Amino acid sequence: MGTDVEIEHGFPHLETVRTAITALYKRLSPDTVQTFGVSVLPVDVAFSADEDPYLGVQRVAGAMVRHLRLPDARMIVSFREMRHAGSIELTAGPEYFIELNSRFKSHREDIGAALAHEVMHVYLHRLDLAFAGTRDNEILTDTAAAYLGAGWLLLDAYRESSVSTQKLGYLTPEEFGYVLAKRARVFDEDPSPWFTSPQAYEAYTKGLARARRDERRPPLAAAGRLAHHRYTRDRRTARSSPADGYAFEGHDPPRVSFPCPTCHQRIRVPVQGRLHARCGLCRTVLDCDT
Repeated sequence: MGTDVEIEHGFPHLETVRTAITALYKRLSPDTVQTFGVSVLPVDVAFSADEDPYLGVQRVAGAMVRHLRLPDARMIVSFREMRHAGSIELTAGPEYFIELNSRFKSHREDIGAALAHEVMHVYLHRLDLAFAGTRDNEILTDTAAAYLGAGWLLLDAYRESSVSTQKLGYLTPEEFGYVLAKRARVFDEDPSPWFTSPQAYEAYTKGLARARRDERRPPLAAAGRLAHHRYTRDRRTARSSPADGYAFEGHDPPRVSFPCPTCHQRIRVPVQGRLHARCGLCRTVLDCDT
């Protein structure tokens, strides 16, 4: 998490990201997830040229607290020289001490991104939601920030050129784009007009393409002709497909299980042709051709 570092691309953490989305739905419930339908807006985190950085950072932290509905949490933010973009001391509250890299005093456009990650740590801490291991827990934090409406700022902080590079967070730019695309499909919200970084927009489009593939994997009816032909062939021999995620189970009657394209919880339905399946976790209704 920082500047002038080699930036990893692609989707190396995709399974952990999908597991994080499932965990959010399980821990929060679909109704609570739906309350995050409006993202943090650019105006909420914008700095004027003459705004005091210490007053401004408290204002932006307050915007994150309100977005995540943490009214009894107080963020005390300071700057210091450090290797990472930020850090937070997780305690019982109600005060939480956040330190941001001192470079943000002169690069204020990315303060919102740094705080989105750190305040999300508080939100997940209060939910008692965590993954084992630092790496996976940080991926959970980035995924939650993006899916719940604050993490588009983390992708917009990504810049890469021959002169310098910058990326905040632990997801690759394309993985941030993937999570934001998942959110966009659920809430009918297009974050792309908010991006100030051309590289962020490019990463979002790649993530969007990957997210759309989830909605066209068999046995979903939207699967392409070749994919459905492959599924039909596998169905005859009850052969599972790790690539597409489906698996056949039992014989009387046979059933197929596959990941929900919204929350990635596995769904099991009878193998009986065209049907509608309702995800038991996120309640998405899916058109299937089993």
